[in-house]
Amino acid sequence: MSSDKPAPDPIDPKGLIRESFRIDGITDGECRSIFVDWALSLSGAEPREAISALLARYDDAPITHPMLAVLRAGLEASPKGGRRGGRAARVSQA
Repeated sequence: MSSDKPAPDPIDPKGLIRESFRIDGITDGECRSIFVDWALSLSGAEPREAISALLARYDDAPITHPMLAVLRAGLEASPKGGRRGGRAARVSQA
């Protein structure tokens, strides 16, 4: 007896990104939420490479689809870490 279930997709293991492109009227916020869930479920693949592969896969999607913007934003350089405040930022150095 064989299973009709396809093998998991290494760059979209839960099919989250695929399903986001099938949802009519999906919002930016919903796409960001789906993207975070997707990123947390990604194992083994380099995130930037996976995002690039997804953008190539869905290059025929309407250019205004919010998931495309979310994926493109995922390729942008993340902000540098470091101190964001603390006592020195709150207390005047007069």
